[in-house]
Amino acid sequence: MALAIGAEEEDARRYRDMAERLAPDFPGSARVFDAMAIEEDRHRRLLIDLFKEKFGDHIPLVRRDDVRGFVRHAPVWSMRNISVDGFRLDAATMELEAQRLYLKAAERATDPDVRKLLGDLAAMEAQHERRVEELEAEHLRESVRTEEDATRRRMFVMQVVQPGLAGLIDGSVSTLAPIFAAAFATQNSFSAFLVGLAASIGAGISMGLTEALSDDGVITGRGHPWLRGVVCGVMTAVGGLGHTLPFLIPHFWTATVVAGIVVLAELVAIAWIRWRYMDTKFHSAIGQVVLGGLLVLAAGIFIGSA
Repeated sequence: MALAIGAEEEDARRYRDMAERLAPDFPGSARVFDAMAIEEDRHRRLLIDLFKEKFGDHIPLVRRDDVRGFVRHAPVWSMRNISVDGFRLDAATMELEAQRLYLKAAERATDPDVRKLLGDLAAMEAQHERRVEELEAEHLRESVRTEEDATRRRMFVMQVVQPGLAGLIDGSVSTLAPIFAAAFATQNSFSAFLVGLAASIGAGISMGLTEALSDDGVITGRGHPWLRGVVCGVMTAVGGLGHTLPFLIPHFWTATVVAGIVVLAELVAIAWIRWRYMDTKFHSAIGQVVLGGLLVLAAGIFIGSA
């Protein structure tokens, strides 16, 4: 019972920490977590009242960390990324753990009152998913859901799409000049492939570090820097490797034509992402990206042919 009291107190604090983190961007969801904290407080009071009746006023300090089998939850304050869905998954795990604890404890309890309370608490924990749905219906009305969905989309764009797009643009465009310069200078597919491989991997590492070290995400809310760095670095490498791999084809002109087709596909993909997530008009996006790509490609071909 001491463990259950400590767990309920910890869960209530955790819910309030979640609510505080979510309040600025997701006020409706924050109210749901606040209400869940009140539920945990009620469970804690029930446990304390029965504990005092059965065992006295002193409650030993027993935490989840003292018992094997519990999932370790990172402190809310240590989480850089604010994710409503992530917090909900975390909360579901907490409720499942509590239900399991009460069921196991009820099986071993010999005192009828203790057994009854633990069984009731297990049943309450099992009903928390329905309670969450009721709270969401109360606090997350249509206008609030629409606003939170817009915020979630904006955060996804800032934390994933934007660094990924920056990497894809850099990898697809900046590597064109060295790859095609090497291709036309040597007239050898494999030499162009090696240059492209080095340029793509080097650019991926450079862009990944640049993105990760340029903004820790605390002030701007752009998310964990290493997540953005990995996304940006991987997409940079992918952008360069896309038109590098065709140079594995031994015949030079065949490889060059295929690489050119891949370049066009990459530029169209970049334009589509800008249109889909950045609210850029598609014809404007395609014009800007294709023009920039063709200029870099022409520079590479010109230098390689000189």
